[in-house]
Amino acid sequence: MVRVMAVGVFDLLHAGHLHYVEQAKSLGDELVVVVAHDDTVRKQKHEPITGHDLRCRMVSGLKPVDEAVVGNPPTLPIFDILDVVKPDVIALGYDQKHSIDAIRTGLESRGHGNIEVVRVEGLSDDLDGTRKIISRILDIWPSNEGGPYEED
Repeated sequence: MVRVMAVGVFDLLHAGHLHYVEQAKSLGDELVVVVAHDDTVRKQKHEPITGHDLRCRMVSGLKPVDEAVVGNPPTLPIFDILDVVKPDVIALGYDQKHSIDAIRTGLESRGHGNIEVVRVEGLSDDLDGTRKIISRILDIWPSNEGGPYEED
């Protein structure tokens, strides 16, 4: 059995996330998704919109996902999660900034050189990312203070 690990923030689930986990699942028999810890998101990207427990719950409800776990906080080494998940394949999203070579080097230096690292294809949609969706919502949101719906 081939176990695949996918990683991400998964804030405001959208079609790009679903596509990512579908692509990741196609690489093996079992898909474990590591949802970024809130402190990791804050350190690397931005304030998360939803907490890691809720994001993990939402991701676990996606059909391709066999198991979802919250990742380690940034105070722990990033590669420690491998001892928990025990993946055969790590699936990277098309827009994740991680270098495949750097990950392979890190894996080899920690005795995990047998883990394959694959970058999956992206979704050809203009709203395939959380920040893109937020930007679009702000673009179409009426400028009046009452929001998009006014009470009668």
